[in-house]
Amino acid sequence: MVTLVVIINILISLILLYIARRVWQFKKRLANIANRLTAAERRTHAVLEKAPENISRRQQNIQLLRQGNQSIQLQIEQVRQIFSLLLVGQQIQRRYFSKLGLGTKYKKKTVVKSTEK
Repeated sequence: MVTLVVIINILISLILLYIARRVWQFKKRLANIANRLTAAERRTHAVLEKAPENISRRQQNIQLLRQGNQSIQLQIEQVRQIFSLLLVGQQIQRRYFSKLGLGTKYKKKTVVKSTEK
């Protein structure tokens, strides 16, 4: 009977030793995961800490680019208006000279070939 109790106690001790080992391994894994998460949090904090300043600077740069773009757009519109005026002037010139018969520059010239035998 004492032998049976000793064997059962040894089995219980082995089972508890196995469970303790598994808990210790689980604790070690959790500590490793916690360390990785802490390191990741530190890195993201270092990056995101500067984010508001960087966003503000980028917004200022975008505003400056938009202002420069507006002046360029104004210049492009002025150039378009100039070309439009030049086109209208050219059309008026063509109409005026063609009505006066002075538009020989635009008339087709006919060349008569003489065929001598």
